[in-house]
This record gives sequence, structure tokens and C-alpha cells, in this order.
Amino acid sequence: QVQLTESGGGSVQAGASLTLSCAVTGRPLKNYGMAWFRQAPGKEREIVSAIDWLSTDMYYEEAAKGRFTISRDNAQNMVYLQMNNLIPEDTAIYFCAASGLATLATTKNWYSYWGQGTQVTVSS
Repeated sequence: QVQLTESGGGSVQAGASLTLSCAVTGRPLKNYGMAWFRQAPGKEREIVSAIDWLSTDMYYEEAAKGRFTISRDNAQNMVYLQMNNLIPEDTAIYFCAASGLATLATTKNWYSYWGQGTQVTVSS
């Protein structure tokens, strides 16, 4: 069984940066494709970014392109989301997720394991 634990969320002003971390335990990270999703109040959970097991293929949702960077350290069983130039629309709970595919997956039905989420609040 895989457990995912997110950290690094917080309340910041627009324009600030945050780095979210996801610690993976239970199974080696290298077996899984990974992603970050977010869910704002009253909205569906949506993908923000995804990465394949070798870090050779990444996906970014349109609003994240140029501002967010996903990365992973398989040796340390960690996944990261560096978020720069945050805007109020980025306010949401951010979830780390692991898929059964080692390759890139961009829809949430591929993701079997989820963390509890970390809150990101961006004020203007």
C-alpha cells in the first residue's frame, strides 16, 4: 500500500512562491507516475501537473505553464511542485497522487493513491 503525505502549503500574497512536497512511503516511488491535483471550493478536482517515472515527460495544465515546475526524486521517494508568481486563482487544496502507470497520466481516474491535501491560499 502506498501512502502519500503532502506538505508546504500556506497563505501567501499574490506574486509569492511556494514549494509543495509529497513524501511517498510503502512502495518505491519509481514504480509510479505522479501528479499534483487541486480542488477549489465548489469546483471539481483538476490536474495541475504530472510526471512520468523517469522525469522524461511532464504535463502542465494551461494556467500552470511557465509558473509551476514538477519534479521527483526517486531515491528520496519525494515529489515536488514549485509554484512561482502565485495568483488568487491558485487558491485550492493541493493533492499529490500516484498512478498505477509508470508513464504519464493526465486524468484522475488513472490515480489510485491520494494524499490528504495541503491548503494553498493566495491573497491579492
